[in-house]
Amino acid sequence: MARRWQREWFRKSVPLTAIGGIRAASKGTEFGKNWWAKRWNETLERFSLGSRLVRGRNYARNGQVLSIDVGPGEVLSTVQGSRHQPYDVMIRLRRLSTEDWARLTRTLSGQARFAARLMAGEMPEEIEEVFHALGLSLFPDDPRDLMTKCSCPDWSNPCKHVAAVFYLLGEAFDADPFLIFHIRGMEREAFLRQLGGTRATHPTEETPPAYPPTPLPTAIDPFWRGKPVSGDLFGEATLPPVHAALLKRLGSLPFWRGKVPLLEEFEPVYPYAAVLGLSLLAGAWCEEMSITKKENPHGENHPRQEKKHSTAKKSTPRRKN
Repeated sequence: MARRWQREWFRKSVPLTAIGGIRAASKGTEFGKNWWAKRWNETLERFSLGSRLVRGRNYARNGQVLSIDVGPGEVLSTVQGSRHQPYDVMIRLRRLSTEDWARLTRTLSGQARFAARLMAGEMPEEIEEVFHALGLSLFPDDPRDLMTKCSCPDWSNPCKHVAAVFYLLGEAFDADPFLIFHIRGMEREAFLRQLGGTRATHPTEETPPAYPPTPLPTAIDPFWRGKPVSGDLFGEATLPPVHAALLKRLGSLPFWRGKVPLLEEFEPVYPYAAVLGLSLLAGAWCEEMSITKKENPHGENHPRQEKKHSTAKKSTPRRKN
């Protein structure tokens, strides 16, 4: 009887499939590319969780984390486990006091190399030395600075559900290093204002220079009346030199819920859409267009084209009696 009870208690649980969860974009064992994201993950790995770290990474990649709410000093999350009711996860970090942040900004503002990089949205690696010199820490080096809690029945703390949220936070820090400041109790805008970046975050309103109005190349009345228009109405239109430039500049979005990263999903659409838009602007109609690899300078067909399979059922000859 005891052995049966033990088998039931220690039986490996399988998480239920989560719908619309947050999926990690990182590949392999590393979550995050920059040094500050790796330092955050090192905080978790110091707990020696063993296989729970592996399961936590799988939870993060499979979209088991349903929500993450980041606030000053606290992160609240829900994670779908093996039970129908998702587990509640809480991660608390000790907030630095107002006096601590004032000392930090005074020290950092006195060194141009720190101020310039921070105001540019970068996190210099040497910033940890400034924290330590003031008796503070950017990341929770002291166990008393960090507290985790999960509503799951696992006796280990942190558990795999906490680990999944930790890894996703590391990816979010990778995209926005000031998020760790936010958890520590300092908003980005307030920090940059104290650092001397008021003009960078809240530029003063100035009267824009008066430019002479540019006349339209031709009358636009025929356009709105459905009549033929002259060729110079729209000006010159060319294919963009770089496709998906805005998406590439945005980078990976934090707490992404899609199965495929946003850039990987939409980048193949841009070359086709550019050629299509240019052809439509030139006066070609959709039914008259046939975009081939020869016409497409990027050598790509429509990303959504698929082979059409016949749905007609094959008729089977009847057997004669």
